[in-house]
Amino acid sequence: MLMRTDPFREIDRLADQFFGTAARPAVMHLDAYRDGDHFYAVLDLPGVDPDSIDCTVERNVLTVRAERRRPTGDTVELVAAERPMGTFTRRLFLGDTLDTDRLEAGYDNGVLTLRIPVAERAKPRRVAVLAANGTGRKEINA
Repeated sequence: MLMRTDPFREIDRLADQFFGTAARPAVMHLDAYRDGDHFYAVLDLPGVDPDSIDCTVERNVLTVRAERRRPTGDTVELVAAERPMGTFTRRLFLGDTLDTDRLEAGYDNGVLTLRIPVAERAKPRRVAVLAANGTGRKEINA
């Protein structure tokens, strides 16, 4: 059985949970990258029930909310509580070049992956250039 010997440890634990520490920040860890015609945001959410994850997009702001709960019940006795619990929120400000109407989200093994296509209007395209006399055409990359 674990024994508590420091009476101030509970205060330190609560402060660490609220503010985070270098080893356990109180925010969702994020990787973001572009691969071809898609932008990816990958967030670590271990121990989170997939039904508690909520992703919303309003204008160009993507908000991810998730909740991690402690086990409850008449027979549950909490012996140690070091993992951050509660509701976690992360906001990402997306550029106008992304098509948020076609955003896809998947959750696997504690990792939430958001896949957002680059908007058609933001992709490189060819533009026809007319000669000054109007007789010839030349295409260039825009």
